[in-house]
Amino acid sequence: MRIAVPNKGRLHDPSVDLLERAGLHVVDGADRKLYADTVDPEVTILYARAADIPEYVSDGAADVGITGLDQVRESETADLVDLLDLEFGACRLVLAAPEDGPVESVGDLDGGTVATEFPNVTRAYLDEQGVDADIAEVSGATELTPHVDIADAIVDITSTGTTLRMNRLEVIDDVLESSVRLFAREDVVDDPKVEQVRTALSSVKTAEDKRYLMMNVPEERVEAVKDVIPGMGGPTVMDIAGEEMVAVHAVVDERSVFETITDLKAEGATDVLVTEIERLVE
Repeated sequence: MRIAVPNKGRLHDPSVDLLERAGLHVVDGADRKLYADTVDPEVTILYARAADIPEYVSDGAADVGITGLDQVRESETADLVDLLDLEFGACRLVLAAPEDGPVESVGDLDGGTVATEFPNVTRAYLDEQGVDADIAEVSGATELTPHVDIADAIVDITSTGTTLRMNRLEVIDDVLESSVRLFAREDVVDDPKVEQVRTALSSVKTAEDKRYLMMNVPEERVEAVKDVIPGMGGPTVMDIAGEEMVAVHAVVDERSVFETITDLKAEGATDVLVTEIERLVE
């Protein structure tokens, strides 16, 4: 099975890091190589431009791919199934126009021009809004086009909005919310190896905001301790040989660890240990 991964840019390192944490360690993945083996002899990594990955997967050069939802929508590849939100590379495609300009809503663009690097997404959006506007496809510096009379507005990616504000543009409407996803062709979705990869990646994402708590608790305080642990189901309780204490283990949300430890100490828990979790299969 081949997994298509961005070969460079802001999505490359997080994608490779996620595969590594999922146990798919890359073997001999030197720069400028098109392919790389993994520790699983059945899984190979294919490096490609993020924008090309949907086509690679659709055409069969790869079975699954890691790339942004925006790239998949722009490719108009209909046979790809969104298997998992990998929760990084978050961004928005927005419609923006010059501040204090004549365009205050998408309807004002009837008969106008929109500049973008995403013509297919933009056309679908304008059609959905019932707006008849021309699209000027550009390959960079999209924010400048309204100021040099190339376009009345733009559709472009933004994360924080800083670049738009620097170029005196304001957001008129959201076009698409995007993040990096794991995609597969329809004909391989039920393949056991594809499901194995999806589960491995999902287990890493699930574990990211969880922590594992271990503590010693007097036997008579176990029920009180159980009541204050906001864990995934009931905690695991184990006897300690020769002691009137038990060992209690539980998985809790990271955001609740601080308060939980305070409550546990108040109920008699001692030797509380908090560790990260590499993977968590639910």
